[in-house]
Amino acid sequence: MIGSLHGVLVRKAPPHLDIEVGGVGYELEAPMSTFYTLPAVGERVRLLTHLVVREDAHILYGFGTAEERALFRSLLKVSGVGPRIALAILSGVSAAAFARCVVERDTGTLTRIPGVGRKTAERLIVEMRDRVDATGAVSGTTAVPAGAEGEAFSALVALGYKPAEATQMLKGAGSGTTEERIRRALQGAAHE
Repeated sequence: MIGSLHGVLVRKAPPHLDIEVGGVGYELEAPMSTFYTLPAVGERVRLLTHLVVREDAHILYGFGTAEERALFRSLLKVSGVGPRIALAILSGVSAAAFARCVVERDTGTLTRIPGVGRKTAERLIVEMRDRVDATGAVSGTTAVPAGAEGEAFSALVALGYKPAEATQMLKGAGSGTTEERIRRALQGAAHE
C-alpha cells in the first residue's frame, strides 16, 4: 500500500490534485481541509495517503494530517458510507467537530454536509459512537506533533500513557530536547 507521497505539487483542482514523485505523477483526491493547507503549485508537499481498490479503479486519497486519514478510514467502516461521503464529511467539518457531532448526537450539523441525509447521519452517530472517546476525539486520530515534541509524545505513548494523557503531560513540559521534555513530563506526572 502507498502510505504517503513526498514530491512536487503539479496541479490542484479540488477535489483532485497531482503530485510528481521521482518522475512519476500521482493523481489523488483530497478533502477541502487538506486543500486549505497545500502550498502553491510547484512547491514540495508531503501527504499521507489511503488507496481504495475497486473493480473498475484504484483511487488514491491524500490527507494533510494523520487525524484526517484515520477519520477517513473509520468512516469507511460505517455501513453505507463510501469514499465519496467520507471525503464530503472531511470537507464539511473538522475531525474534532465530527467527533462533537457524534458525542452530542447532532444530526442537524451532519445533514448540512452534501450527500449526508438524515438516515446516514443517524447511522454515523450510532456506528461511530464506540470510536469516539470521552474527550470527543475519534479513536486513532490523535495528531502527533512534529520534532522533539512529537518524539516525546511517541515515547510517552510507548511507555503506556494514553495519547490524551501524553498530550496533557507535554503541555507542562516546556521546550527543549526530546529527552528534556520526556523527563519534565514524567516528573510532572510523578508530582500529581
